[in-house]
Amino acid sequence: MSVINNHHPMRDILVTLIVFGSLPLILREPAVGVLMWVWISVMNPHTQGWGYAQTFPFAYVIAVATLLSLFVARGPKGLPLLPCTWVLLAFIAWMNVTTVFALFPASAYAQWNKVMKIMLMSLVTMMAIRSRRDVHRLIWVLVVSLGYYGVKGGIFTVRSGGTERVWGPEGSFIGDNNAIALALIMTIPLMYYLHQNSARRWLRHALAGAMLLSALAALGSYSRGGLLAIAAMVLFMWIKSGRKLVLGSIVSLTVPLLLVFMPQRWASRMDSIGDYQADESAQGRINAWHMAYNLARDRLFGGGFEIAEPSTFLQYAPNPADVHAAHSIYFQVLGEHGFIGLGLYLLLGVLTWRTAAAIARQGAGRAEWRWAVSLATMIQASLIGFAVGGAFLSLVYYDVPYYLLAALAAIRVLMRGERPLRRPLLATRRAAKT
Repeated sequence: MSVINNHHPMRDILVTLIVFGSLPLILREPAVGVLMWVWISVMNPHTQGWGYAQTFPFAYVIAVATLLSLFVARGPKGLPLLPCTWVLLAFIAWMNVTTVFALFPASAYAQWNKVMKIMLMSLVTMMAIRSRRDVHRLIWVLVVSLGYYGVKGGIFTVRSGGTERVWGPEGSFIGDNNAIALALIMTIPLMYYLHQNSARRWLRHALAGAMLLSALAALGSYSRGGLLAIAAMVLFMWIKSGRKLVLGSIVSLTVPLLLVFMPQRWASRMDSIGDYQADESAQGRINAWHMAYNLARDRLFGGGFEIAEPSTFLQYAPNPADVHAAHSIYFQVLGEHGFIGLGLYLLLGVLTWRTAAAIARQGAGRAEWRWAVSLATMIQASLIGFAVGGAFLSLVYYDVPYYLLAALAAIRVLMRGERPLRRPLLATRRAAKT
């Protein structure tokens, strides 16, 4: 059962008014366009509508306005010159190469079209998000967009006693129960960052409630990969915490309560993690992983986008009759883009992690960068969740990790004091002195 299907006609009008009302602001400031794009692409608010909003090209309207704004805007427009940027560009270029040699050109082109739009707007995000204010607003948009489903799903889980599954918005990256679980797990550390950096008590209470409900919704998705991801993320947050005893006590009290609340059929499903040999779903994934590996060994460029077809399984899978999507970011990119593609993707992950680590290292003990250290560490926690949960999901092109990369890149450039971003910092210092 979905928690997302209670449509209302007023929602169409509301989304339309927000999108078109934002256009003058977008044309004045490209960062606003990026924030609107992130809201539309991550939350998919139009899917909550009743009629025309579900198919209206809101994302296209925002993308065009943002690109126009970026073109006419004054000031610096380049990408941040960081190792992770160059590897992202190399990965995008390689995906274009593998598409030329795709096994299924028609379906590969359709997917290429979607992925390149995501990559283009990810690069635009890296160009437009430049100040501390931009970064903070980006995190808020991500938290509100996904927190909406976390709060809604958590309440749904409480009301159903955990007997019904939580699903995401239909027709989106996170429509699947496993995908919504991972998205919520990635959002919890971002909520924690905002909780730690919010002065208003009511807002901190609201964020604490949203974190709890999002964790409940992730459990209510019945996602086994999600359970592993949340365990890895919580462990990392505890290791990095300056208050290990306090956080350890909260986790020790909260986790048993959440687990006790979930019904027996949830516990039975989680217990099957260890018994993967008897699990049809797990065996199907392992078969797809073998297929991806064998295909990549045979073809330098992989199979291109959309390779889960009977003919590829007939040629490369141990069990040709069991046709499955990869259900793993690692084997998805290996099968579609070969070992070179996998190498670039893993290198991008490592460099994103190292960018966060460099921010934490450089900002340690400096009051003016406390916020940046806090955010970089929480983004690392999100990435841990994605790396673990993504091992069981086909989410290579899910846009949230790329937006988190953009946030880290902006902070790194800010900390370097590069000319495009030096003025706001100087202004802040002068204000502090006066």
